[in-house]
This record gives sequence, structure tokens and C-alpha cells, in this order.
Amino acid sequence: QVQLVESGGGLVLPGGSLRLSCAVSGFDFSRENYVMSWYRQAPGKERELVASTTTRYGNTNYADSAKGRFTITTDNVKNLMYLQMNSLRPDDTAVYYCAARWRFSPKEDRGQGTQVTVST
Repeated sequence: QVQLVESGGGLVLPGGSLRLSCAVSGFDFSRENYVMSWYRQAPGKERELVASTTTRYGNTNYADSAKGRFTITTDNVKNLMYLQMNSLRPDDTAVYYCAARWRFSPKEDRGQGTQVTVST
């Protein structure tokens, strides 16, 4: 059973940085080919895919809103995924979720989320 636990959210000033972490259990990053993603959802808005990568090849994709500011990485030894967020803006305020999907399956597992608030 795949389990994901996010951490690292909090309150940050506009222009600041945060690094979110996602601890994953249930499969081995170094052995399996999974699509790993970060999503976010702000109040009253639809869920948005922020960034994704794969455990096998490390290729990355970003939403336009994240390009140049956010970086998604994985640690295939520790089974961790990160989202480094720089130059944060108030419209980045949302609950951020990490997710995992085996490359050849539509089923996606998701964590409980961590709140990110960008405000003065």
C-alpha cells in the first residue's frame, strides 16, 4: 500500500521560499517507475498540477505558474520527493499535495496535504 506524507508547509512572506517534502512508503523509488507529482488547491479553486517527475528518468514538467520558481526533485535513496518553491506570491497560497502513480496505471495515491500561506 502506497502512503505519502507531506511536510514543510507554513506561513511565508511574499518573495520568500519554502521546501516541501513528501515521504513515500510502499514502493522503492530506485526500483520502480512511478510518476510523482505535486498538486495544489486553493479555496474555491480547482486542483492544479504544479509539477511532476518520474522516479526512473527524472524528467520534469511544470505548470506555467511554477516555471522558473519551483523545482521538483526526488531522493531515490531515501524515498523522498521535494518541491523547492522560491519567489513565492500570495496566489501560491493553497494546500499542497504530493501524489504517486505507477507509470502504467491510472490509479494515483495522494497524501493529506500541507498548507502553504504566502502573506504579509
